[in-house]
Amino acid sequence: MCFRTEKDLIGEKTIHNSHYFGINTLRAMDNFNIGGKIVNINLIKEIALIKKAAAIVNKDLNQLNRKKADAIIKASEEVIEGKFDSEFKLSAFQGGAGTSTNMNVNEVIANRAIEILGGKKGDYNIVHPLNDVNMSQSTNDVYPTALRIASIKSIRELSQSLADLQEELQIKENEFSDILKLGRTELMDALPMMAGQGFGAYAKAIARDRWRIYKVEERLREINIGGTAIGTGLNATKKFIYEITDVLQNLTGLGIARSDYPMDITQNCDVFVEVSGLLKSLAVNLLKISNDLRLLSSGPKGGIGEVILPEVQAGSTIMPGKVNPVIPEMVAQVSMRVIANDTAITIASSSGQLELNAFTPLVAECLLESLEILQKAVEIFREKCIKGIKMNEERCKKNIDKSTAVAAALVHYIGYDKTSEVAKKALNESKSIKEVLCQMNILNKDEIDKITNPYELTKPGIPGK
Repeated sequence: MCFRTEKDLIGEKTIHNSHYFGINTLRAMDNFNIGGKIVNINLIKEIALIKKAAAIVNKDLNQLNRKKADAIIKASEEVIEGKFDSEFKLSAFQGGAGTSTNMNVNEVIANRAIEILGGKKGDYNIVHPLNDVNMSQSTNDVYPTALRIASIKSIRELSQSLADLQEELQIKENEFSDILKLGRTELMDALPMMAGQGFGAYAKAIARDRWRIYKVEERLREINIGGTAIGTGLNATKKFIYEITDVLQNLTGLGIARSDYPMDITQNCDVFVEVSGLLKSLAVNLLKISNDLRLLSSGPKGGIGEVILPEVQAGSTIMPGKVNPVIPEMVAQVSMRVIANDTAITIASSSGQLELNAFTPLVAECLLESLEILQKAVEIFREKCIKGIKMNEERCKKNIDKSTAVAAALVHYIGYDKTSEVAKKALNESKSIKEVLCQMNILNKDEIDKITNPYELTKPGIPGK
């Protein structure tokens, strides 16, 4: 037969026998059929890991017979390996605080375990999705625990990618340490600086982000597995509660720990807001850096043109030869998305009521997406943009020579007002500061050369002294 019939408290549904999901998943697919994003597969795999851990513990406590437990463990491992990814197509935006996602995993594991034991899908007398796969658990402790584990793993990947980006920026800091360029404030000419100093500042910002994100993992290590529905631990034995945390520690290699107050973890999502806030801080820095690079590389002839970005693809279907700063633009858009996700996470986390937050699926989707796209964007940014950046030294020199940036060095010697007069005259007559100083007989040539040396203006102290 190509189809099987499954029943629940609402009625019956016919399911094609090729599918491992069951009636609860089918109803959820229909109820939340809004298109767009499906549940993050990393969350699915961590839920499956929890099912494996629960089966190990329940077998050890003689709550599950060995054959049934081993079949559940094997089926869970296959889900983790990605063999059944096509069975997890529920919308990321679902009611029920993640119950549908938990049921989806329960059903797929149960039906695969039934097969392993020689039965046919849907024969839940052999392995039951709730009685066996979900034994001693609730969505309300499984889902937050899985989200925390998935987030920690992603945070570690992102932290490493940030360390690599920081290192690449520091390489550029050294590479461009002897190239003078014009510094700007409010997009206007300001002071001379070394090109490497700009990249050093970027590296410092990313270093802060890397450290903050690395440390925030600690906030996610407390888990509420064993707390079941509202954190009181109903239908889970004390031995199960203690053992499953130990098993999860061994399976994940993470320093996760049993919460001393599971009800807190069950009902409160502020930790996810904290993590998201730090991701937003990173996004702010990435957006700023990417926009700086777009400005500095603009032109290349009609703009600033001081930075030369790697050319990665043609930029126009109608303007031959045009190459756009597509990598910084991608990074900027990822940053904007992360900032938007942070707003969604904040609203969803503050909208929970009493002992549970029904909007955790939105928190999970936004947080895991932010972690994933940031990690990938940072890696691409480093590899396809930062690593290949060059400086247009001729343009840098030309821009400094045409500007009045060195005028600031004169304030100590001739005062602010007189310096303003010199700068204005230089601009109006399209002359250099040096030329105007000589013309007005202000200071002698040796003093002028010494004081207005651009290199002297890139470090602390009074120029010329």
